[in-house]
Amino acid sequence: MYTQRRFPFKSVIIWTKRELIFFVVLATAVTILYELLNIKWLQVPLTPVGLIGTAVAFMVGFQNNAAYDRIWEARKIWGGIVNTSRSLIITVRDSFYMHRAEASKEETELLQTITHRHIAWLTALRYAMRTKKSWEASYETNHKNTQFAYNIPEFTAPLEDELKPYLSQEEFDYVMTMDNKPNALISLQSKHLRKITDEKKLWDFSLLNLQGMLQELTALQGKAERIKNFPYPKQYGSIGYHFVHIFMWLLPMAIIPSFAKMGVEISNTHQWIGNYFVWFNIPFTVIVIWVFNTMLRIGLAGENPFEGSPNDVPISNISRGITRDILQLIEEDSSNIPQPFENVNDVQM
Repeated sequence: MYTQRRFPFKSVIIWTKRELIFFVVLATAVTILYELLNIKWLQVPLTPVGLIGTAVAFMVGFQNNAAYDRIWEARKIWGGIVNTSRSLIITVRDSFYMHRAEASKEETELLQTITHRHIAWLTALRYAMRTKKSWEASYETNHKNTQFAYNIPEFTAPLEDELKPYLSQEEFDYVMTMDNKPNALISLQSKHLRKITDEKKLWDFSLLNLQGMLQELTALQGKAERIKNFPYPKQYGSIGYHFVHIFMWLLPMAIIPSFAKMGVEISNTHQWIGNYFVWFNIPFTVIVIWVFNTMLRIGLAGENPFEGSPNDVPISNISRGITRDILQLIEEDSSNIPQPFENVNDVQM
């Protein structure tokens, strides 16, 4: 699970506070029914529940591994975008035929156009990754269940406003008519590189390298879209969720009789402790249920690495970092280089 937010134990408690309160209420209620209301039939053997717990542990572990694989693949994809983006601009910068003084202005303008178009592609791609799918949690839901705010730039600024500074009006109008805007921008980039090569402004051999990089960026975009558009199979996620809840409801009825039996044995030497020892099951029951539930939530939080939760791949920050890097490579005026996004509460998005 990739996150730039410091996540100490206190934050885990806050993150699962509502469930933790419910677990305490559940364990206490079953103990009251068993001990105070003398409903002794409210019990199940511990051994079958232990077997269920073992099966649940395997299921939750499998789900967490699968979710982690999705997050790690997503991070590797964006790591590839970082490297290929830098290589693309460096190669373009050093591949012009025009090294004469009178051609330097045209060379600078062409390099700036290509760089800005690539920034537009990065912008369109991160907006596409933030588009909400029906199986993803909403930004409002994430905020409702947490006690800290965080900043998701794609949810506060329209895509149109972000693209306009980097595209000509003609290109902007064309891109906005397309369903797959990142793909349209890659196509425009390829056509432009072919055009300036035909005009003998770019080395022919460099065009082959640049086309290879565009193909790599297209492949990386497709891999990111595969993760975005294909949800974690719900038969695995749902079964894990239901198994944990079955285990959660059965566990108090299995642990309480065991503590009551231990209390009878302890009362032979420490009568007061033995009489109330059954109530010590509450913290132990809560801890066991909480551990299983927290592991389940970790897996659920990692299923969709682009939806915009604090545990997702910080594609906004990565994209902005690439933007700053490549603008500095072409020696853009510092006043035109955007600042890094603000990380509210140490959450990189």
